[in-house]
Amino acid sequence: MARISYDETTAAGYKAVRELPREGLADWRDAVERHLRPTPGMTLVDIGAGTGQFSSALGDWFDIDVIAVEPSDAMRARIPRTPRIEPREGEATSLPLADESVDAAWMSLVIHHVADLEAAAREIRRVLRPGAPVLIRQGFTGRCAGIELVRWFPETERTIDTYPSVDDVCRAFATAGFRQDALEPVCELRPPAPLADLLVEVDTLRQADTSMRSLSEDEFLRGRERLRAATEPRSNWLDLLVLR
Repeated sequence: MARISYDETTAAGYKAVRELPREGLADWRDAVERHLRPTPGMTLVDIGAGTGQFSSALGDWFDIDVIAVEPSDAMRARIPRTPRIEPREGEATSLPLADESVDAAWMSLVIHHVADLEAAAREIRRVLRPGAPVLIRQGFTGRCAGIELVRWFPETERTIDTYPSVDDVCRAFATAGFRQDALEPVCELRPPAPLADLLVEVDTLRQADTSMRSLSEDEFLRGRERLRAATEPRSNWLDLLVLR
């Protein structure tokens, strides 16, 4: 149950400004490899796959098959069609997969769109093989100081504070037998892009990013001015939460 409607306009904006250059995801590749321990022939389900950025990256990085589950027709239509990626319609609480049929679950910036985390946890437990991990890429309440948009638009933290916390997620998934295995911050970059590039993108981001939609016009304009005066390189930190 998305907090915003991922229609054609939003999906196009998401594809244009929310996807990250592959070279900026090196730390994510390393972090996922440590916890997934991938082997060729594995199958991973990307839950809430969006436009398929991580479906594509994970398949390419580790020579694994990815089932990209996405409820929005507009987002799903933009998922790359490759031999490694199979897009399917579905959502976290209703996965179009057989029991114990996948070796890992990946959830990128989707936890805050899931209305019933306990139901999602039960459904994910159903489709995972025993011992398989759930890898969650997320900005969590109380852990968002490194998020790029929060630095320049601090009022976006108001929305992030309504998202499930790490403890909330762990409690919900514990009802399905999962436990926290790891929690670590991961840096992602847009090398060598300056912040001026973000300034160009923020109008589209305001429609394509959940937290940006809550900003008033004054808050948005103040953030634009902070960006205009900034000179540092771009970086963004999100958490990787691993459950087993």
